[in-house]
Amino acid sequence: MAAKADGAVDYSDVTIEIVAKGFQHDFWKAVKMGSEQAAEDLGLKSTNFVGPASESAVAEQIEQLNNAVNKAPSAICLAALDTQAALDAISNAQAANIPIVGFDSGVPDAPAGSIVANAATDNYVAGGLAAEKLYEMIKDKVTAPAEEVRIGVVSQDATSQSIGERTGGFIDKMRTLVGEDKCMVVGHDKYNKAVDGAKVIIDVGIPATVDDAACVTVANTLLNKNDLIAIYASNEFTAKNLVTANESLQVLGVDKVIGVGFDSGAIQLDAIKSGVLAGSITQNPVQIGYQAVTLAAKAAKGEPVEDVDTGALWYDSANMDSAEVAPCLYK
Repeated sequence: MAAKADGAVDYSDVTIEIVAKGFQHDFWKAVKMGSEQAAEDLGLKSTNFVGPASESAVAEQIEQLNNAVNKAPSAICLAALDTQAALDAISNAQAANIPIVGFDSGVPDAPAGSIVANAATDNYVAGGLAAEKLYEMIKDKVTAPAEEVRIGVVSQDATSQSIGERTGGFIDKMRTLVGEDKCMVVGHDKYNKAVDGAKVIIDVGIPATVDDAACVTVANTLLNKNDLIAIYASNEFTAKNLVTANESLQVLGVDKVIGVGFDSGAIQLDAIKSGVLAGSITQNPVQIGYQAVTLAAKAAKGEPVEDVDTGALWYDSANMDSAEVAPCLYK
């Protein structure tokens, strides 16, 4: 292991190829910014950030991954669109002793040992953060209510791991805060929890299909319940459709039903600025890029590495333009 005179590891010969799931999206631009910052801080020789034109362009990404392996870099960072399609390239990297670090959604179901570590959001923890922030705003209404009160949850689907973690993390944290003996969960078999006499109801709505109309219908149903005090949408898709559903109902806002989202996107950002939504949780794409490159550099030098939670941030109209939050948001 090369070391500088002061004992710090010398990374000046390290080259890292970074293959993302996209390139145009503001999210990936923020990841790239973080990767460049890490390269500068560590004094790396070079990083090269690539990604396909869209997140459905699997063949293009595989070509980029093959090119990355053929360059024989010190390490590779990979957010795979399709792990099965990437298996040959991953095997070739392993054969050449090129460590691969997963980032963002990583490399799901990768062969054992092929990914040395991951830099990603812990979605369960992030969902819990949404619950903590929402609880602060509805605490008085959920503490020993005389009548039943309802907290809505809108989730895109019941199959995606990340969405499931954001939903489960929110529900579990909210039940802990309210009191598990006072809070029941209804609406979907995956999350239902019966509690006799519970006055606080968490009501989960999941559309039958992942399209805007189906999601607006689910959001509408929840917003029309007269005991609803708050509602959580677990990604950009559900948050924008929650805002759309509210346009005809006008029930969201300060002193009305408190809405909290996740991720960003123009519709959600505007809703937070105007007070329709109280705030939202964002992943930290700058940190995802930064930590991925840091892990890759360490792995290249044979240092021990382990998964890193790149964290999540709460944002609202007060801090969304701050130096910490603004780079993490996309339109």
